[in-house]
Amino acid sequence: MINKRFLDRIQAGDLLGAKLRERTWLSSVVVLALPRGGVPVGARVAEILGAPLDILVVRKIGAPAHEELACGAIAPNGVVVWNESVLRTLGLTPADMSPTVRREELELSRRESAIRSPSAPALPLQGKSVILVDDGIATGATMRAAIHAVKRASPREIIVALPVGPADSCHEIARDEKCVVECLREIPSGAFGSVGEWYEEFSQVETEECRDLLEENRKKVAAARSGVLRGADE
Repeated sequence: MINKRFLDRIQAGDLLGAKLRERTWLSSVVVLALPRGGVPVGARVAEILGAPLDILVVRKIGAPAHEELACGAIAPNGVVVWNESVLRTLGLTPADMSPTVRREELELSRRESAIRSPSAPALPLQGKSVILVDDGIATGATMRAAIHAVKRASPREIIVALPVGPADSCHEIARDEKCVVECLREIPSGAFGSVGEWYEEFSQVETEECRDLLEENRKKVAAARSGVLRGADE
């Protein structure tokens, strides 16, 4: 079962949501998806849990001339997390990466503005069970940045929810960041490759799809709350 690929992000989200639903101690849940690939997964998790969905934009800091290699990652409010081992291997320092960080900060702001409706501000996280969802991790740098950003909002707890990732990255995040990691496919690092290899269909998720999924969730949550209030009045 561990080597079986997901059909697509929708199936991955359904399986992940079903797994998380077993955690009966979860309460006051907010699902935070990492755009763009994490949003379809997070939308299915939020649907199954009956929870509100929001986004947390995180940007990888790619190595010079090797942008796919993550030297670190940034999240909102000035959060920067470095992959020290990669920096040492490349002979780089955080100061060397300053131009890249500034460029990614601008792109982070642009993407968040493109996805988030001006009439839908970020959901409050204080005292909530925050479920951070992506379609998978490799080094875990972007997820670590997301965790650090969420911690600043004083949540009750953080659950990292993933369809797939290297076993060592998952275990390190759980240990170092002191949070729960729920990963459906923990793959031995030597056999991992990339996140996309663990999906039959792994096409790019467009900004419009992310906006639509957020809006659909907002409408469903509002309708559910309206029904509860009507029932209470009756």
